[in-house]
Amino acid sequence: MTEVAAAAVVTTAPHVAGARDNKRVPMKDGFQRTTLDNGVTVITERFAGVRSIALGVWFVVGSRDEEPHEAGMSHFLEHLMFKGTPTRSALELSEAFDRLGARQNAFTSKEVTCYYADFIDESLPGVFELIGDMVTSASLEQSACELERKVVIEEIARMQDDPEDCAHELFARLAWPQHTLGRSIAGSIETVSTFGHDEAHAYRAKHYAAENCIVAAAGNVEHDEVVRLAEQHLASLPRKTARQPRTAPGPNTAQTHFTYKDTEQTHLFVGQTAMAADDEQRYALMLAHNIFGGSMSSRLFQEVREKRGLVYAIYSHPMLVRDGGLFAVYAGTRPENGQLVYDTIMQEFVRFSASDITTSELERAKASVKGALALAMESTSRRMIRLAEALINGNELYSFDEALALYEGTTLDEVHAVAARIGGDEKTLAVVGPYTAQGFDEFQEGK
Repeated sequence: MTEVAAAAVVTTAPHVAGARDNKRVPMKDGFQRTTLDNGVTVITERFAGVRSIALGVWFVVGSRDEEPHEAGMSHFLEHLMFKGTPTRSALELSEAFDRLGARQNAFTSKEVTCYYADFIDESLPGVFELIGDMVTSASLEQSACELERKVVIEEIARMQDDPEDCAHELFARLAWPQHTLGRSIAGSIETVSTFGHDEAHAYRAKHYAAENCIVAAAGNVEHDEVVRLAEQHLASLPRKTARQPRTAPGPNTAQTHFTYKDTEQTHLFVGQTAMAADDEQRYALMLAHNIFGGSMSSRLFQEVREKRGLVYAIYSHPMLVRDGGLFAVYAGTRPENGQLVYDTIMQEFVRFSASDITTSELERAKASVKGALALAMESTSRRMIRLAEALINGNELYSFDEALALYEGTTLDEVHAVAARIGGDEKTLAVVGPYTAQGFDEFQEGK
């Protein structure tokens, strides 16, 4: 019933931007937003041709908001929300969702926790009541905490067995070594082992407040009904949070680290810090990402896999947050090819920074992004997430045609500027594989 959004491109501000005017905010056709008297923000998008709704109740809290001894508590609390309330057991909650034909789930990222469901439109009142019961009244019983500690520890162990996950987390720690954004979303076995009712209750009281809550819904939905349901089922949320304000991460640290793991493949992430999610260059960044490593026709895929046969998987990966970001390349290869793959990626970074992107590459990237955007716009879940992300990031919501126009209007010079930034910065390298601290060179010498 849960997932860790390790690379979610969801970003947050200390609280939802918007006036405490308790009025509907004028928006473009299809989008409507209202701030309730208690501070909860409701945002919806109604569109024709569907009978389904995607509903998400979001709290602007994630692993970046945790104290060292709380590491993993945002994710742990997300688990506990499904474990029963004073009026329903965990089984009864699951059965109630099933009777409504709803697919419910949740995720935790570095910056948010979201409880969501997809369902037929006629089930909206029932589904909202269930999610509202969970997020306002979950019992957090000690017995449930003790059981869920075991589950989360198993989840951490599973992630530690995945060298790609390990390399991703290592890269974040190296890129943001002095910042909470560099921490693992799941926490550690040591911290999770200390969590119980008292710790979970205190964390919920600190962060699950109305001013920290967004209700987003998309599909065959009436805005006024969602507002009414939010007023009814989220009224008991405390108004304000007690958390400390967030601080922005620092500049790129350009570190290198090898973690020994007896694996058949080397897993590496290489990259640097990047722009924030509200940066005006974000459209140029997504096009540059598509050209560099975001598609099968990308430079990295073609050079490292198709021409040289050195990898099965290679891709670039932008992760933008409200006050910063990362841009990295992942590759998995046999240990003896680790140095060659790394060198080839670095050569591609240098070439990418040299302003040699062609008009043909840019036009192909625009067509690729256009297709991906069209598919996303046919998903109620993606539209719901898009609503919340825009609101949290302080970005304007655009229609499909407006979003296409922003990509279409991005010039070659703008993409060149982003590519120069991506390619030219010093790089952080995180490697997980059968190496000692000396890394690639020592492995080659050992051969």
